[in-house]
Amino acid sequence: MTHISTRSGASFIAETLKGYGVTHVFHVEAILRRTLVEMESLGVRRVATHSEKAAAYMADGYARVCHRPGVCMAQSVGAANLAAGLQDAYLGLAPVIALTGRKPPLAQYRNAYQEILHGPMFDPVTKYNVDLDAVEQLPYLLRQAFREATSGAPGPVHLDVTGHLGEELEIAEGNLQIIVEESFTRYPSICPEPGAEEVRHVLSVLEKSERPVIVAGGGARASSAGPEIVELAETLSIPVATSLNGKGIILEDHPLSMGVVGSYSRWCANRVVSEADVVIFIGSHTGDQVTNNWTVPRPGAQVIQIDIDPLELGRNYRNTIGLIGDAKATVHKLLASLHPKTSNGPWVHRTQGLVKEWRGELEPLLNSDAIPIRPERLCKELTELLPSDVVLVSDTGHSAIWTGTLVYLTHLEQRYIRAAGSLGWAFPASLGAKCAAPDRPVICFTGDGGFWYHLSELETARRCDIKTVTIVNNNHGFGQCSVGIDRAYGDRAGKREEMYQFRQVNFAKIAREMGCFGIRVEYPGDIVGAIHKALESDMPAVVEVVTDIRCLAPPPWTPPS
Repeated sequence: MTHISTRSGASFIAETLKGYGVTHVFHVEAILRRTLVEMESLGVRRVATHSEKAAAYMADGYARVCHRPGVCMAQSVGAANLAAGLQDAYLGLAPVIALTGRKPPLAQYRNAYQEILHGPMFDPVTKYNVDLDAVEQLPYLLRQAFREATSGAPGPVHLDVTGHLGEELEIAEGNLQIIVEESFTRYPSICPEPGAEEVRHVLSVLEKSERPVIVAGGGARASSAGPEIVELAETLSIPVATSLNGKGIILEDHPLSMGVVGSYSRWCANRVVSEADVVIFIGSHTGDQVTNNWTVPRPGAQVIQIDIDPLELGRNYRNTIGLIGDAKATVHKLLASLHPKTSNGPWVHRTQGLVKEWRGELEPLLNSDAIPIRPERLCKELTELLPSDVVLVSDTGHSAIWTGTLVYLTHLEQRYIRAAGSLGWAFPASLGAKCAAPDRPVICFTGDGGFWYHLSELETARRCDIKTVTIVNNNHGFGQCSVGIDRAYGDRAGKREEMYQFRQVNFAKIAREMGCFGIRVEYPGDIVGAIHKALESDMPAVVEVVTDIRCLAPPPWTPPS
């Protein structure tokens, strides 16, 4: 789509974003005011937030759910906060476009009020980081921002616009050509596939393997490769584990599903990957979390890695056969070239036995009537009432461990996204997710430690009518940190609780005071009813569940050294 005429920078930015399918922009006042005015007439929703990090997290959640770039903006003094908020999008490979204002060149390097150099802050958390100084640059740099954000491994980009509020660029006019490249309105924008020779080599390795396992990651989820991966697994009788980002690629009641592997994991999944003779990573960076600090798979196991980024192939395992390509396209090509193979019956029986053993161990905790409530019971009740088309958004830390391992996704339309490392991400991200999927229920799972970060965005949710349900696993502290703090103290006397315990606060009352639905749960039998009421409340809702800070997630299984 191409359209050229004389227009202002504000009009060009607004029309271009609209053309690329952007429906919401998340921002902190004051930035690109004329552009935001233009957006209103085009039907693009402006969501004013209470912090720049929250704006970035909302854009991140939006992008991950609708597979389109999310847009966030901040004025010059807020640029550092916005950059900090892009860390999670960068680690989570989410296409977020960030725009910031910057004082004009004459003010640079002269102690201008509220001004520091922005470029160095955005370099580590973006794929593309440029200064936008003249209106004539807009058709090139804004278009390139969408190309960079959505191509290859997706990620954040940053445009630093001249003018403290971007006003200089907005009022300037020029013969500006709007070009919307349809393939870059979504991600993955381009889906390469490997050559036939490489595919044949991988299949020959799989045909000889006796204990293969698939580890499916966020890249597989991003390319919607779930059906192909399940077909490959069923055809060759291969168990499937996932990273946290890949959770839901295979339904968790499928007989070949092993669960989440790594450091935030089920021990049965770690055991299976450790015992495998061939490990097939599909769209998964082989970082420390998915491999439990590179202890699973075991040294010497054959690794096959499918990734759209050639630099990732063999990054952490020298014994790697690499296939460069989009996960969906590559697995589809593998399926097209498969030869019949004898079933891995003994191996599948072994892996299913480990999963059964893991589930049996948990049964008493899942059904516990203990007060304060055990998180395992909360996860069990949540699993049983999850809507079939829910988007479940999880914070990091214990929230990621509890939801990743104990909340089961058993419907194809259910979706799970989680923080890539930034505590407090989940609540704002869930608001962005709801903006991306207004007709689907969105449930956020966070702890009180995570919820405190951006509690103010409850006001944003109410003002903008963003109807999410937030479950606060409230144990009045950083429960995950207590073990490390106790270890640091050892036998030494002292006020160790000062380092991880908070005052007891009623979040349900706070939610109601801010005009939202709020309900507090202190007994296990009340969990289901409370969440049902929240889902039916037709307003932003908080379900506060009082849990036991002494209940810690189990440490990950690690092979004997």
